[in-house]
Amino acid sequence: MTQLLTGDEFEALFTQFEHTAYRLEVRESYAGMPYEVEPLRQFLAGEDPVDLDWTKDYRALVSANAALGRRITRVRIVSEPWSDYTRFGVWLAAGTNAAGEDIRYLPRPHPAVASLPSFDYWLFDSSRLYVLHFTEDDNLIGAEPVTDAARIVAANAARDVAWHYAETRDRYAERHGLVNQRRPSA
Repeated sequence: MTQLLTGDEFEALFTQFEHTAYRLEVRESYAGMPYEVEPLRQFLAGEDPVDLDWTKDYRALVSANAALGRRITRVRIVSEPWSDYTRFGVWLAAGTNAAGEDIRYLPRPHPAVASLPSFDYWLFDSSRLYVLHFTEDDNLIGAEPVTDAARIVAANAARDVAWHYAETRDRYAERHGLVNQRRPSA
């Protein structure tokens, strides 16, 4: 395996793209990320407000990119019924979507999911692919740069399929009764 991008090298990807940054999320949970543990607990306990300070830098990055005409999009493949983590993620996506990201949802049982990769990735400008690696307990290890043209083309095709069938966050949340719950505001 190629050396993984982490930390500042990984974060720099989000300021170096020209037009689009797309992520496919296929994991059932990302709850092992240390900065999400307490906010997830607060959300599940019904506490209001949930501490969202950890999202401020990312939402500012999304807004800055949107102001420059750059799009950040993602499709999340999710199981139904929802896990607690998925419910948290759908709720949280209202805030990042408000900042300018476009997060969509595709239920795992949908027939199109069978044609998608079984790994998470970021695809920048349809030409730079980074496969994400995680620990067994859902912590991001880093991003593997992929230069193989066939894999990049396959990631583009998977993006197109997933995007075609995925529902917008708001429509998906409304269909599942999340629309009347508190919205992230930090």
